[in-house]
Amino acid sequence: MSYNDLFIRACKSEPVDQLPVWYMRQAGRYDPDYRKIKEKYSLLEICKQPELAAEVTLMPVKKLGVDAAILYSDIMNPVASLGIDFDIVKNIGPVIDNPIRTAADVERLRPIQVEADLPHILRTIELLVADLEVPLITFAGAPFTIASYLIEGRPSKSYIRTKSLMYGDPKVWFQLMDKLGDMVITYLKAHVASGAKAFQVFDSWVGALSPADFRVFVLPTMRRIFSELSHLDVPKIYFPGVSSGELLPELQGLQADVIGLDWRVPINEGRRRLGGGYAVQGNLDPYILTAPMSVIQEQAKAIIDEGVRQPGYVFNLGHGLFPEASLEKLKELTDFVHDYSRQALKEQAAVKQGSGA
Repeated sequence: MSYNDLFIRACKSEPVDQLPVWYMRQAGRYDPDYRKIKEKYSLLEICKQPELAAEVTLMPVKKLGVDAAILYSDIMNPVASLGIDFDIVKNIGPVIDNPIRTAADVERLRPIQVEADLPHILRTIELLVADLEVPLITFAGAPFTIASYLIEGRPSKSYIRTKSLMYGDPKVWFQLMDKLGDMVITYLKAHVASGAKAFQVFDSWVGALSPADFRVFVLPTMRRIFSELSHLDVPKIYFPGVSSGELLPELQGLQADVIGLDWRVPINEGRRRLGGGYAVQGNLDPYILTAPMSVIQEQAKAIIDEGVRQPGYVFNLGHGLFPEASLEKLKELTDFVHDYSRQALKEQAAVKQGSGA
């Protein structure tokens, strides 16, 4: 089988004959084989075993026929190198033993040492790149989202401690943003040097901010991250997470290639708010996967019809897969997106040819 670069071409807004598909959290608990592995090992234990982490990463590629793999890892992994003690607790998420609350807490964070502290992650990337026939996407958590865990001590719905630090002590806030920005830059450079073909920066919870606060407290760091990674010859994706539609106009000028959209903003409207110049990714509501297949296909068709109107579209969900999702439905959805988008693109090309465009 030849190498499938469909995802790379779509990220570069180059012509494709069908839309590429991948799913956030595509290696996860919806897969019975993965659940069996999780009976023996925790997420962090899997990450520390490169052969096992590579096996889990490959599962959805083999079973679903997706056009990209995404590294099996967690956005919290690199913070261990900063001197943060944490665990991923079942039904809770990241829990921090030593939360960041003061200037002294920020001061004690040390620079990330990827090769020394996280060699297992680089080894996993190397194993995958040698084996994959689709691109490998790696990722990092964005500074705001990582900061929200470090400051709150665990997942939060209100982000009260995070916002209290942001508003009450902006000097300390920006010091923390600088250190986390350095972490993301160094971490992703190491991933690309190990062979990763694309990366995504997840900012899952930044939609909790107003556009004005995002512009002041977060965007400068995001601009620095993508600027310092701009020389890397791989697609660069920024996913500003859920409820982030109002932030999209603020992203104009960001040196990313692709912006991920959640399901609240239609593809056409997302492109308009971004001002053009970006490929877009998304944005099926993941929970539509609980519906009958006919409903799933109807929703996917509407999204594809918008996506193919101009080059630069990657089919994905508007957030990550959940444990109750059906492996069989995901496989059927992947095939449907490929088949329907192939026909839609053919029809679009025929119309353009007929009109002399």
